[in-house]
Amino acid sequence: MNRADEQVVEAVEAHVRAFFAGHEVESVPYDMGPRRRESVSGLRVLVVGPGPRADSWAYVTAGCASLADDDGHGLEFVMTAPVRDRRFLDLLAMIAFYHCTGARLGPAHSVPIGEPWTPGSSCDHLLVSLPYLHGPDLEHCPLPGGHARILWTLPVTAAEIAYRREHGHEALERLLDEAAIIPTHPFRASVV
Repeated sequence: MNRADEQVVEAVEAHVRAFFAGHEVESVPYDMGPRRRESVSGLRVLVVGPGPRADSWAYVTAGCASLADDDGHGLEFVMTAPVRDRRFLDLLAMIAFYHCTGARLGPAHSVPIGEPWTPGSSCDHLLVSLPYLHGPDLEHCPLPGGHARILWTLPVTAAEIAYRREHGHEALERLLDEAAIIPTHPFRASVV
């Protein structure tokens, strides 16, 4: 990782630590393994414990914005979860790899996980959305020479993704909002 990439990771980490002041934040290096290491070198996942802003855990990528940027403007991803578990680091690393190797994720995209989000959950996809749980203060992250948007990866069901394909992203978000889902609840019922 070059110095410019390191500065991006440092800026994302500083932004996340400032936003989650009063929370324990751990920066965890994530090695994608020998065949994928170069695609997302230097990736870190920031693990944020419960605290004054939220009683759930948050996992935030640091390193995607510099690898798949558009003139200093990139994306990072956040996932919220009920517990601390290596599983969520792995899911965010999957998202980072997918995004940084050509998929170019953004709001309203989805990614099939290939298995339940957590064992026994009916949520087996991740929906990329605005970080509604945390708001624009987390979403907008200044970087040296640009900025990053931190987008939410929300666990959803295959039926919800099918509904979104037929009715649109906003229609699905309305249903999720009307149902007042608890996004960190691994066993929530599908809204469709």
